[in-house]
Amino acid sequence: MTREPLSVVLITYNNADTLDRVLAEVSWAEEIVVLDSGSTDATVAIARRHGAHVEVHPFDDYGPQKQRAYALARHDWILNLDADEVLSPGTRQVIEQALQAPRHAGFRLPRRERMFWTVQHRWSWRNPHLRLFDRRRGRMNDVEVHSAVEVDGPVRNLWRADFVNDGDGDIATRVEKINRYTTGMVAHKLRKQQRFTGLRMVFYPPLFFLRQYLLKRYFLNGWAGFIASVTGAFYAFLKYAKLHEARRQGRR
Repeated sequence: MTREPLSVVLITYNNADTLDRVLAEVSWAEEIVVLDSGSTDATVAIARRHGAHVEVHPFDDYGPQKQRAYALARHDWILNLDADEVLSPGTRQVIEQALQAPRHAGFRLPRRERMFWTVQHRWSWRNPHLRLFDRRRGRMNDVEVHSAVEVDGPVRNLWRADFVNDGDGDIATRVEKINRYTTGMVAHKLRKQQRFTGLRMVFYPPLFFLRQYLLKRYFLNGWAGFIASVTGAFYAFLKYAKLHEARRQGRR
């Protein structure tokens, strides 16, 4: 049985360190689309070496940039990846099977995280993300910082497929990303007027740690899983701490 043709779509900016591995694992797709934001490293050259259709557009925000990239694709079915997300072995076969006369508007793929010097254990909890979808029935939402695809129709989880987020190779990179993301979230949460930030700052981080380390079985990843759970709890703390600070400064 033939399957629907597939366009793999990425947005990039100075991703030469990871892009070659990402594109090597999707070379079987009918099309690769890369929308770059003006990289100064070898990102564009790497994308073209893999036969990608490359365009350049200045970056304004994550959601709009992704939507522009989808509009460049020739095919209706999109596999949406970031430039540091690598398909795991066997995921191609699961995707191709799902695209044989698909009855769903989209499919979620579990994401495994790089935990510094190792990769997340397959038996720990892998968060599923909507990455394979019919663009006629889906588009990026307008959520700030963590904008994602939403579709009009049923969605199915492909648990036998997954991909690895290869971006956080060390603790310093993870902490820098946490600092950047939490700063971007403050304005959004201020507009929502989220209440009880002090209580959330005190009680939510330890609950987050216990959920990650025990319920999501991050303990299977050894010390890397422990550190990832602690930095995740720090992320939970920092976003409410910055929100509390912003409100105090606003009052003053």
